[in-house]
Amino acid sequence: MAHPVKLPKSAAEARAIERLRRICLALPDATEKIAWGEPTWRAGKMFALMDTHHHGAEHLAVWLPMPFGMQEALVEEHPDRCFVPPYLGGKGWVGVRIDGKADWKMIAGLVEEAYRMVAPPKSVAKLDAGASAAAPASRASRRSGAAAATTTSPSAEARKAASRRSAKPGGRAR
Repeated sequence: MAHPVKLPKSAAEARAIERLRRICLALPDATEKIAWGEPTWRAGKMFALMDTHHHGAEHLAVWLPMPFGMQEALVEEHPDRCFVPPYLGGKGWVGVRIDGKADWKMIAGLVEEAYRMVAPPKSVAKLDAGASAAAPASRASRRSGAAAATTTSPSAEARKAASRRSAKPGGRAR
């Protein structure tokens, strides 16, 4: 039996899902597929899974695979926005709320991080080539005072915490 398609509860949730969709599909070779009644985004393998009030949860979120140690660091640093999702949490995935006052720069950075974990090398190379081509324009924009639209990777604090955890003897392994 197929899973019923899960729908947003409000226009604001629909806009958040659409914004996430644009972030995911802007990545090279990314595709969207409905699975378990939810949108998922893939680049060969799945890098993002929508959580539209999973099992009656109050939140609207996206689940993303993260490098070793990042899940714990993100949940610790952003307990109001990040959580360990059911099913995939044991494999290092993190849930990130996209409802309310979402930090879209952080979300875009985490989506890119997840994409880099699963995308084929050729797709990652396309992403890197696009970033390199945009860099000179962005430097020129900063000189002229215009704000450059860039995504940011996960916070430096979360990365530092993740690297400290992975260096500890007996640290959690995937």
